[in-house]
Amino acid sequence: MVALSTHCYRITTINWSPRIHSLTFDSSLTYTLRVSKRTKKQFASGISLSSINSINPSFLYKRSEIKSLLVETEREAEREKEEKEMTVTPAVRIADRKLIVKDRTILTNVPDNVIATSGSTSGPVEGVFVGAVFNEENSRHVVSLGTLRDVRFMACFRFKLWWMAQKMGDLGRDIPLETQFLLVETKDGSHLESDGGNEENQLVYTVFLPLIEGPFRSCLQGNSQDELQLCLESGDAGTTSSAFNHSLFISSGTDPFGTITDAIRAVKLHLKTFRQRHEKKLPGIVDYFGWCTWDAFYQEVTQEGVEAGLESLAAGGTPPKFVIIDDGWQSVGGDPQNADEEKQQPLLRLTGIKENAKFQKKEDPTVGIKNIVNIAKEKHGLKYVYVWHAITGYWGGVRPGVEGMEEYGSVMKYPTVSKGVVENEPGWKTDALTVQGLGLMNPKNVYKFYNELHGYLASAGIDGVKVDVQCILETLAAGLGGRVELTRQYHQALDASVARNFPDNGIIACMSHNTDALYCSKQTAVVRASDDFFPRDPVSHTIHIAAVAYNSVFLGEFMQPDWDMFHSHHPAAEYHASARAVSGGPVYVSDAPGKHNFDVLKKLVLPDGSILRARLPGRPTKDCLFSDPARDGVSLLKIWNMNKYTGVLGVYNCQGAAWNSIERKNTFHQTGSEAMTGCTRVARLSLYLTMLQCLYPSRSLSTKYSLSHPSRSWPPGSASHHWGSLTCSMLVEQLRGLDMKFRVVSSFRN
Repeated sequence: MVALSTHCYRITTINWSPRIHSLTFDSSLTYTLRVSKRTKKQFASGISLSSINSINPSFLYKRSEIKSLLVETEREAEREKEEKEMTVTPAVRIADRKLIVKDRTILTNVPDNVIATSGSTSGPVEGVFVGAVFNEENSRHVVSLGTLRDVRFMACFRFKLWWMAQKMGDLGRDIPLETQFLLVETKDGSHLESDGGNEENQLVYTVFLPLIEGPFRSCLQGNSQDELQLCLESGDAGTTSSAFNHSLFISSGTDPFGTITDAIRAVKLHLKTFRQRHEKKLPGIVDYFGWCTWDAFYQEVTQEGVEAGLESLAAGGTPPKFVIIDDGWQSVGGDPQNADEEKQQPLLRLTGIKENAKFQKKEDPTVGIKNIVNIAKEKHGLKYVYVWHAITGYWGGVRPGVEGMEEYGSVMKYPTVSKGVVENEPGWKTDALTVQGLGLMNPKNVYKFYNELHGYLASAGIDGVKVDVQCILETLAAGLGGRVELTRQYHQALDASVARNFPDNGIIACMSHNTDALYCSKQTAVVRASDDFFPRDPVSHTIHIAAVAYNSVFLGEFMQPDWDMFHSHHPAAEYHASARAVSGGPVYVSDAPGKHNFDVLKKLVLPDGSILRARLPGRPTKDCLFSDPARDGVSLLKIWNMNKYTGVLGVYNCQGAAWNSIERKNTFHQTGSEAMTGCTRVARLSLYLTMLQCLYPSRSLSTKYSLSHPSRSWPPGSASHHWGSLTCSMLVEQLRGLDMKFRVVSSFRN
């Protein structure tokens, strides 16, 4: 409250808020002026002492008194600002038994034993860590986090022990077991895209990251009451706890991709056990075309077969610059069986670190695998040769007591598979590993094994390894401190050996989609993004493309996703090839020698064997994140990426096949349409269009416009199929607000 005399003054200002042009004090009577907090704030933000241009008094009055009023108002506004900064309401918080995100309620009925800890020590709080307390210690706990309804979500869950896939829904009951990543979109304001910057009317994205805490690993799941549950497991009956503080991280924002990156960064700073993709060295193979022996030969691969494949691809004008010699090169054998034992297919185990007889030079067996490495590099000009091995040595581990490998301390262990995995993949009950066990090396000795294996391979000219079967470790942790601890010990040893023996960071992680591994990986920069390419399984191809794209939303924060090999001579060849082009990862095939489609390959591979690789992990566009392009019968999958100077958009029909939650396997289903028409507003691609505009405002680029525009041709005056040259700024300007329609036919299914 400010007392004023009966004098009138008009204060004219410059550089002021456009809402307040002058301030007049009426001199007709003596009164007190009530100045609201909002007015003071507007006044203080719009005027300062230096902005006074003129004072025109009706009566003689001291200018210092007017200045005093301004100073007092400015100081009060500053105090209010400081008080507000000191009492910022967290963007994510639990209050009144609700999870509230930017003033929107995401979860209701949050139990009292669920606790939240701030994710930041200063400034605005954008995330919280969540835990729970229980009445008794146990090796497995399940707690409700509250009721989830009236949202849209995308979950990445493990449908197999080894691999994740995507699931969309809008209720808690839709969230699968073994969910390791959950992205939620609020419906508030979901149709108000032009909101003048008012965050109240923007879409809000909330990311849930179940973490590892001590020896426990957590995941999410739903139940029939629409409760979102947190499941915590150690994998070892002797490793127990009853209190958890940091088992889940929740963060939010208005850009889904930025929100995810920021959340992973916050978790990294908390755990200090892993690094993000941009902090790791990508191996050289990602920028070259390659060939893998697996689908060409499976375990019957020989060095003669390897050479035949390299020759065949080079002869067609697409010379590979790297090769992965997959399973089939190692020295393995089954367990000895007594005559009275029931005959069964033996599970093979590693019996030595060197190659088997197929990869020994006939004239001089001591040369070993170095012979084919020399042929590949010297005769065929390859830059990199990788070989395959399991994280435990081989599928059945290392045979205990085998001559020459006693020092690794291998003992027989039988997998104990978590309840959620068994529910999703019932076959584990009778799997060969469950029945016959695995020879697990002592975790204290596993670095010695990796170093001797990798050292031998490096001395032969091998540049890297594809390390498979990684998730098996979580099932073997009984009596060893739990799944997290066993995984950590193995991965620390693996990272150290790769760093020592393969300076190009030559490693690909495979069958490795559990968070036990993701949250302890500091070295590996390339990870297989989904279940295998299955050339003989027609149900698998659309499922594969959808899975790699959605899994990359999460996996791409840790490593560069590898969308796997494919066949160039196959009904789905172009479908797979175009996806690899937009993936940002390695491009390689597994063709049998002489069975190639060079028309397809030459669209991917330059004559020198290099590729034009996209720079980021390929991911669904923003408008596809919560639609289901495999199941809903109406949605197309749009995948975006960045090249060095341009943006890339791929559009795919993935309808008609998906993982069946009832049959627990991939199945076809009817969608009612083989050809799909979809639409996107290019404004939804604003992330990379803005990057283009900022980074390369005058760069010229070529773009192929092959989209159907019912209301106008684009660019102006052109046909709908057109090659044009324009600047990035022009591209952004002409694309914004334009509806693009696609018609994509899926014609390769048998």
